Order: sequence, then C-alpha cells, then structure tokens
Amino acid sequence: MSVAQAGNALLAAVQAEVAYRRRTFSMTDALSEQISRMAVWLTDDSARFAAVLCGGCGNGKTTLVKAFRNLLGYLNIPVPDTHGKVWGLRLCDAKETAYLARTNYESFLSLMRVPMLAIDDVGIEPLEVVEYGNVVSPMVELLTKRYDEQLFTLLTTNLTPEGIRKRYGDRIADRLNEMAVVIPFKNPSYRTDNVMQVVE
Repeated sequence: MSVAQAGNALLAAVQAEVAYRRRTFSMTDALSEQISRMAVWLTDDSARFAAVLCGGCGNGKTTLVKAFRNLLGYLNIPVPDTHGKVWGLRLCDAKETAYLARTNYESFLSLMRVPMLAIDDVGIEPLEVVEYGNVVSPMVELLTKRYDEQLFTLLTTNLTPEGIRKRYGDRIADRLNEMAVVIPFKNPSYRTDNVMQVVE
C-alpha cells in the first residue's frame, strides 16, 4: 500500500471500531496526524520494527491499535512460506504479560516470540514478579527479546519517554530509541470532551 492508501484504510478501521463501541466518530486534527504517522511507519522501508503510542488516558491509543488489528485481519495477508497462514496481531494488556511470567512461564516465553505483538498500557504492570523463586522482570525481558529478534511490536503507554527510561532503565530506553518510532497522543481524553468518546 502507499502511505495514502494505508492512511485511508486505517481511518476506515478506526471509524468501524468507534461504531462497534457505539460511540460517535468525529475527525480531529490530532487523529489525522496520528493515523498519518502510523501509515508512514507501516509503509516505510526502515529499520524500525516497533512503534510506541504514548500520551494521556483515553485519547485513542488503544482504539488505533485495535483498528489496525482488525484491518490486518480483514486484509488476510499471507505469511510467506507457510501453508495458508495469514498475518495477525496478538493484543494483550501489560498486566497479562506479568501474570503469565508469574504463573505460566512457558506461555510467557511463547508470547515474547509472537511475530506481531501489541502490548497495551505498558507501565501499569508490576516491574518484577517472582516465578518459582526466581525474580523476573517481564517487560524488560519481553522487550529485550523482541529487540534481539527484531519482531513487530506495538506498545501503548501513558508514560512519557523520560518515564519509560526511569521505569525500565537506560538499556531498554536506548533499545526502544533504536527499534521504535514514537507516535504522540497529546490530545485530551475522548472520554470527557464528548468528541469521539472512545473507551480504551
């Protein structure tokens, strides 16, 4: 797809997601910019295989990720050298990753290797969990693995870039700087200003 085609497809997917939630869609300059940045990243032939959608609460980050997931499912893009598999985006909440690391480490290891993964609300999960007596840092381990294997990764967070560095350390912040584009969400919450009323 061209950047324009990807942007139009994402916009249609966002509109469909808003309608699914029985909310009223209204186009804003902020949303147009966010979709445009996402479309450029998705179509650009760059070394950045991740994106961080960061900003305050309720301003459309999760909605855009869900819209992209639905669009990907609709497009049915085949995975090369497989028997009928198509690309899909696994979406899970940051707390879920920590829960898996604590209760089912094998499932957590599988999650880390999912080809296309979105983690919602990065920063709300416990920084460390204890798994059979071992201290595990779920998000640090997950992001390190995805960096090492250059796997498609989408993150949503209310943390600022400085907040990410403070929470996860210089090593993870520097790796995110290399692997990810940042898509800022500076607009106010749609939950309170009655513009789009999207619940993340």
